Amino acid sequence: MHNQPNETTPTFPRVAVELRAEDADLLIAELFELGALGVEERDQSTLERSTGAGHVTMLASFASKQEADGAMAALGDRFTVRRDDVVGDAWRDAWKDGFKPFRLTDAIVVRPPWETAGELKGRYVLTLEPGRAFGTGLHATTMLVARALEHHAAELAGVRLLDVGCGTGILGLVALLHGASSVRAVDNDPDVVGVVEENAEANAMRDRVVVDTTDVSQVAGEHAVVVANIEALVLTRMAPALSGRVASGGLLILSGVLDEQKDGVVAAYAPLVVEQVTAMDEWVAIALRKPA
Repeated sequence: MHNQPNETTPTFPRVAVELRAEDADLLIAELFELGALGVEERDQSTLERSTGAGHVTMLASFASKQEADGAMAALGDRFTVRRDDVVGDAWRDAWKDGFKPFRLTDAIVVRPPWETAGELKGRYVLTLEPGRAFGTGLHATTMLVARALEHHAAELAGVRLLDVGCGTGILGLVALLHGASSVRAVDNDPDVVGVVEENAEANAMRDRVVVDTTDVSQVAGEHAVVVANIEALVLTRMAPALSGRVASGGLLILSGVLDEQKDGVVAAYAPLVVEQVTAMDEWVAIALRKPA
């Protein structure tokens, strides 16, 4: 008689952290430093709701219970944290269930590689694999910049766009769809590079995208159009360097800014002039023009 091994359903630890939206970028970096395998952000614009306006929930997955508990101990005195474990092997792909084809702008439909566009119709269909990078297009801040780029499509024709804090690379790909000649993309997360390259390849744009971790202050040259969807405090801090990358008469589009933070961000970028402000939920995108 042979003993049969016990069959147990694996449980994969996940930590949920609730926080103010303006603290999200810094927490994402900290969660990865604490050993997170992946981090998903949810707020009022995503399919699964967060706690309320101005707040987000970060869901961080870990390889072991010990790592998850360690992260909770490290964060518990500053944030509201809880365990949110996933049962079963499907945890690695569970997040895909919430990423379906959707309309990003009037002209662009976004689909993940494992889905077709279905009944959604658009002049362009953009294939996007999020990987470990921010920027699926579902978040209001990303959508606002994409729509601002579409509004300025005539200005994109034949220019090289600079995308600072590029995440998945979605905004650069949107610019290419609307006629930009090439994209220079930078992000401080090394994992982003492979994600952007993969997404550019999936859309037959790989030869028109250069992506790396160069600090914005070290990016050479000036660009007719610059976008930065980051976070208000970071945008304010990098205002001199970011403004310096915009050519005379050029366009700078900023997002990751809550409505209440708008005036402070605009003041940091003087003498650039506000040309357009668009809003979605509690977020805004600010289009600024550099004087010629």
